[in-house]
Amino acid sequence: MRAHVQELVLDCGDPAALVRFWAALLGGEPVDRSPDWSYVDPPGFVRLAFQRVPEGKTVKNRMHLDLEVADPEEAADGVSPLGAVRVGGLVTDAQGSFQVMRDPEGNEFCFVTG
Repeated sequence: MRAHVQELVLDCGDPAALVRFWAALLGGEPVDRSPDWSYVDPPGFVRLAFQRVPEGKTVKNRMHLDLEVADPEEAADGVSPLGAVRVGGLVTDAQGSFQVMRDPEGNEFCFVTG
């Protein structure tokens, strides 16, 4: 049996707010299906859905998105007004550079080059 990824779902406290952050970052129109469920279909990517849960985030993500950009520092500056924050500094090695970020609810993602 082979499965197909239908969507990636992030647990969160405010689906309507978080979907707007990710739609601004990746493109697509945010959709609020209910107060507890929102989603966006970014161009060229699988649907990202946001599901309300009662508990807050308490530990590091076990999975995160690496988003390829031309300049991780410039990308980090661009999403800061949307509520994202940097985690540490820019890391550069032989494969390229990356900047760890957190979305407005603390979910980690990285801007990467290379």
